[in-house]
Amino acid sequence: MHARAGGFGVRDTTATEMTLGRLVLAWIVVAAWFEIATFATVSFMVRLASSQDAVGYIGHITQYVKRRLVEAAIVTLIASLWFDSLGSGEWWVLFLLFGLLVSSAKWFPPAPFGVAKRVRFAEVVCDVARYVGAGALLAWRLS
Repeated sequence: MHARAGGFGVRDTTATEMTLGRLVLAWIVVAAWFEIATFATVSFMVRLASSQDAVGYIGHITQYVKRRLVEAAIVTLIASLWFDSLGSGEWWVLFLLFGLLVSSAKWFPPAPFGVAKRVRFAEVVCDVARYVGAGALLAWRLS
């Protein structure tokens, strides 16, 4: 709960000021979570996929790492807006929607993409879980 200043609906942000240090620390926490979740997802997908499909997951590890670092930075900045100015209630809905948005490209893959539906579904679940987990970490660090 935030105190209201003078009854005009202006939030008192002195105790929860968003500083560069808080943002960097939150980004580090989320980046670490994204990297751990990515390696766990790749490991899980390799076991779930057939051997010819597994090459697509193993061959792009450095690309995954770079992508997750950028994703972590973007989601941290969005979370700083959410927790510092818009509110902190129902954070999990926001991050659930982010996870669904990120995974939506996997719902309708192009025709040559021959990975089994169970593998695609498992990857979507892992993407959504990665973002909800990031939301929990950001709620802990930023609110």
